[in-house]
Amino acid sequence: MEEERGNVEVCKNVEVSTKVTEPLLNVPNPRALQQNSVVSTTTIPGQSKYIQLLNVIEELGRDIRPSYAGSRTSAERIKRGIVHARILVRECLVETEKSARQ
Repeated sequence: MEEERGNVEVCKNVEVSTKVTEPLLNVPNPRALQQNSVVSTTTIPGQSKYIQLLNVIEELGRDIRPSYAGSRTSAERIKRGIVHARILVRECLVETEKSARQ
């Protein structure tokens, strides 16, 4: 449906649609980090806390989008998850320092 008038092209009946996408939050999957091997979390010191931390971060990632949409329960879960993650980070640091001293 293009007509040419002089050097100017005129387009008729053109629909323009835009799609707004928000960037995805990439959260590491703790199961993928284990490389599909069965690891006992009690045999490796500090590993269990680290896996727990990764699980909390993964849960935080799932609640981000609903909280943007106005979900109060998701926002509360994010707040609790952040508090839990901070505690786990401290515990991981303590275990790392202990293992570094040995």
